[in-house]
Amino acid sequence: MGHPTPGSPPTPELLDELSQFFRLLSEPARLQLLCQLEHQGPMDVSALIEATGFSQSHISRQLGQLQRAGLVRNQREGVRLTYAVADPLVPQLCNLVQTSLRQRLEQQLQLLQSA
Repeated sequence: MGHPTPGSPPTPELLDELSQFFRLLSEPARLQLLCQLEHQGPMDVSALIEATGFSQSHISRQLGQLQRAGLVRNQREGVRLTYAVADPLVPQLCNLVQTSLRQRLEQQLQLLQSA
C-alpha cells in the first residue's frame, strides 16, 4: 500500500488511522496534559497533578495512552520519570484548531450583534 500524494484523497486505511488519532485527542484530560507539557516543558507526574488537579492514577492512565500513540515520551532522571511532547506537530495542530474555533466564535458573535 503506497502513501497518498499531497492533495490526493486519503485511503480508507489512512482515514481509519486519522479517526483513531482524533479519538485519542477527543479526551479533554489528554489535551490538557499535552498543553501542560507543551507550555511547561518536561514534567513529572507530581508536577502534572499540581498543574491539573487530576489524580495520579488518571494522569498515569492518560499518559500511557498518549505514550502508546507516540505523542509523549518519558525519560528517567534519577528516580524521577519526566514526560515531554514527542511530536511537536500535535501542539501545532491543536493551536490551529483553537485559532479556527476562536475565529468562528467571533464571526458568530458579530452576526448576532448585527442582527
